Amino acid sequence: MHTIIESTKGFVKETLKNAEGGHDWFHIERVYNNALLIAKKEDVDVLVVSLAALLHDIADSKFHDGDDSVGPRIAQEFLFKENVSSETIEHVVNIIANMSFNKSLEGALAFTSKELEVVQDADRLDAIGAIGIARCFNYGGFKDRALYNPEIAPNLNMSKEEYKKSTAPTINHFYEKLLLLKDKMNTKTGKQIAQERHHYMEGFLKQFYAEWNGEK
Repeated sequence: MHTIIESTKGFVKETLKNAEGGHDWFHIERVYNNALLIAKKEDVDVLVVSLAALLHDIADSKFHDGDDSVGPRIAQEFLFKENVSSETIEHVVNIIANMSFNKSLEGALAFTSKELEVVQDADRLDAIGAIGIARCFNYGGFKDRALYNPEIAPNLNMSKEEYKKSTAPTINHFYEKLLLLKDKMNTKTGKQIAQERHHYMEGFLKQFYAEWNGEK
């Protein structure tokens, strides 16, 4: 197990060496560590969780014209070359294909597993709290979006396609995704950590609006 984990880390580091700051190796490493922490309290296949966490953003659809199939395909090809069992490959690829937030906008998922729940929680934890705020504004800057525009209200009923094509100000993303994640956590550990990070984001927004309006 150790060898496949190390070779996967090397592959991911190399593949993502020029990635946008919120979806780079350090994001992967945080999600991997979060996933291992959550997995300690869950009855799961740790190899599947580890590989899925490491490979989950190997080709994020946001950077591939919205194509959801690129990441799972690259992960599958890599794991096949590493002689990972077909059963493990299939499980890992299914997790990668079904764990993103925009997939949840489609309704019921085509695939679920305890391992998917763990990796999904780990990824969602990295989208909230202090790091979530930093990643949110980093990506907004990467896409040249406004910080905030009081005249553009958040869209709380977006379809998957609308979500993927959104060019709304960065603050809107808190209401369209980040503040919703606390209630979408799957595991007990994930819910506990999310609660504190959610509270931190609420405090940030309160301060942001007070400064924006010249109140403090």
